[in-house]
Amino acid sequence: MTTKNKIVLATLAAILIVSTAVFTSMQASKDEAYGQQVPNLYPSRERTISVTGTATTSVLPDLVTVQFGVDTESKTAQEAISSNAQIMDTVVSAVQNLGITKEEISTAGFSVYPIYNDTIPDPRTGIHKNVLAGYRASNTLYVKTTKLSLAGNIIDTAANAGANRVDNVSFSLSPEKEQSIQDDLLSKAVLNAKSRAEKALDPLSQKMIGVKMVSLSEFNMPPPPTYYSAGASLMEKSTPVFTSNQEVTTTVNVIFLIGDQ
Repeated sequence: MTTKNKIVLATLAAILIVSTAVFTSMQASKDEAYGQQVPNLYPSRERTISVTGTATTSVLPDLVTVQFGVDTESKTAQEAISSNAQIMDTVVSAVQNLGITKEEISTAGFSVYPIYNDTIPDPRTGIHKNVLAGYRASNTLYVKTTKLSLAGNIIDTAANAGANRVDNVSFSLSPEKEQSIQDDLLSKAVLNAKSRAEKALDPLSQKMIGVKMVSLSEFNMPPPPTYYSAGASLMEKSTPVFTSNQEVTTTVNVIFLIGDQ
């Protein structure tokens, strides 16, 4: 056999070996992928019970938010803004004199927009034409403080200093108190779920042997009703503001693993 023929045969043999290796590798990958796609024919035989636990408490809010504003009108936008700023500065200073800090006062919104008057319709066309009458500047602030006893005074002071809107008075929980209540209610809700599961399993001769999952719900605290009314003379009588305790609830869903007693 010539040297040339030997070289050809060696080359063919090498190609055959490489092709066989590639085919074997592809087949193994295919078998592995197929094995991963095979459904589990033996599902888990664990037994479970799903229970919802609840916990409720009565809470007195410790944070009050008073939202008020100043509206001014003028022929030009700049005049309306300037007048508004002057009045609002007076309002803020007066409120701070009550013991409210700058950190407790925030801007809720500010806007400037044109005011139009509707004219008498044209007798020939019947079309109304809007005529620009001026501009209105609206500036809204809110005071958020833990000094609940100042709520009425804040309203009166702001109104006496020039505020012509009281938009809202609301009560809520401070972050520290809210976190404390959440932690307390959460543990009580879990214990409630455990107690309910035990009562349900006892007649069935079953018992809890573990926990599979715990699902936490959101902290549910609807805003409490707020009542306030202005006196006949704000200079003579403070505006009374009332709030009350409210029910706060949290829930958890717990899936327990169960077995025979």
